[in-house]
Amino acid sequence: MTSFQQRIHSLLADASAGALKEIRRGIEKESLRVTPEGKLAQTPHPRALGSALTHPEITTDYAECLLEFITPALTSAPEILSKLDLLHRLTYHHIGEEMLWVDSMPCQLVEDSEIPVAQYGSSNIGRMKTAYRIGLGHRYGRSMQTIAGIHYNFSLPDSFWRWLQENEAPGMDLQLLKDQYYLGLIRNFRRNFWILLYLFGASPAVCRSFVRGRAHHLVPFEGDEHSLHAPLGTSLRMGDLGYQSNAQQSLFICYNDLSNYISSLKQALTQPYSAYEKIGTRDKSGNYQQLSPHLLQIENEFYSVIRPKRTTRSGETPLNALAERGVEYIEVRCLDLNPYLPLGISEEQIYFLDTFLLYCLLQPSPQTDHEEYNTIVENQRRVVYFGRRKKPHLREHGRERQAREWAESVFNGLAEAARLLDAQQDTNVYSAAIATFRPLLENPDQTPSGSILQEMRDSGKTYFRIAMGHAEKNRRYFTERPLSDAVLAEYRHKAEESLARQKQIESSDSCSFDDFLAEYFRQYEKLP
Repeated sequence: MTSFQQRIHSLLADASAGALKEIRRGIEKESLRVTPEGKLAQTPHPRALGSALTHPEITTDYAECLLEFITPALTSAPEILSKLDLLHRLTYHHIGEEMLWVDSMPCQLVEDSEIPVAQYGSSNIGRMKTAYRIGLGHRYGRSMQTIAGIHYNFSLPDSFWRWLQENEAPGMDLQLLKDQYYLGLIRNFRRNFWILLYLFGASPAVCRSFVRGRAHHLVPFEGDEHSLHAPLGTSLRMGDLGYQSNAQQSLFICYNDLSNYISSLKQALTQPYSAYEKIGTRDKSGNYQQLSPHLLQIENEFYSVIRPKRTTRSGETPLNALAERGVEYIEVRCLDLNPYLPLGISEEQIYFLDTFLLYCLLQPSPQTDHEEYNTIVENQRRVVYFGRRKKPHLREHGRERQAREWAESVFNGLAEAARLLDAQQDTNVYSAAIATFRPLLENPDQTPSGSILQEMRDSGKTYFRIAMGHAEKNRRYFTERPLSDAVLAEYRHKAEESLARQKQIESSDSCSFDDFLAEYFRQYEKLP
């Protein structure tokens, strides 16, 4: 097995070839629309922003008021952030007095039944997207559909894969090579992503309304009856109050190779789950309560921290796309919104993530088993609730390991990966990013989660009031820089095109919704 140092050395020797020059990344960023009073917006998705079903850059996710901004996959970090900035300014141009909530955990919530589920029109695919979200509400409660995060999409250029093929796997099919190494990246990412929860977690507290009627381990914040928190927590969004469920605790999704990943997810997609069978697929009036009574309705319901991805064709399932054409990119899903950053993420964080992902790919990645799978889940729980403890310990290979020592070891490897990226791209931004975030290992109070709790402590304000202040500040940041008439006209045209495309899809449906779903789910039968 080729060592990390050998790969770094070989790539540094070939730095002039620029195998790592054209890394592509894209961002999907969610934000709730809220009223000026900080309540969940009950208004429909603004028509001026186009169709949530077909617009390429602005849609909704889960709740009707949970906007999602989607950048294209770009090689320039500043261009990605510039696009995100534009989409925020455009949105503020069209939402009147409403604001974008800038924290991952939501504003003050009403009863579950009053949280509006996202709507995508009358087409079969639109109805399916809404029925899926209705199902999520029955399974997990609708409050979970108000949580926001950032998904980070990452792919390495073919120049790198050809270099790897030539140096480590001559004659191996290029796509099979990508599949193998992307899955290796995912295994190493899962072993180490707790570091991202520590560094970038920004959801240590919630409004009491979020846990109404739910069991939890949170405590009031220093006598504040309105705010609950984990005193040493980092990212409640990634804990049992967020994208976790008791039903999915029985899942063992295998990342040892692509075929195992597909087959283990297929089982969850075709396996009935008794609690969901009790819900039923339809209500007494024939309306869909969920898409199926299976453990997962569709692949997206598996709330993994990272996924292998392939762009799907019209009507194609994500798993069938992977089985047919292999891994195209990976999607990181464990990032909170940073309320101290207008866009929720910074350029330095992008460079850090690139370095972290390359480190995970270049490191040898042994296969995993059930024991390690459960260890990773336990480490995630520990960091979510106790990550800022003075001397936290995590599990590794059946033993306790000091988390700070583990993190320092990873950062030493990150420094090497950053040096490689800097040499390949003739820059110093990657090493600078590692240097920026490394001091946080010894200063947990300076992490975003620590900063939020410190701000609450210093100001005497509730979580809600602190978050409102962030939202109001960001609203001014975007509204004080209006877009040009030319850009507004360009996006008015995009919105109109997307609305026309939605109508076209609705008018071209040639079968019933029941037949559409049956045909969609029949694709799983073709999987290995």
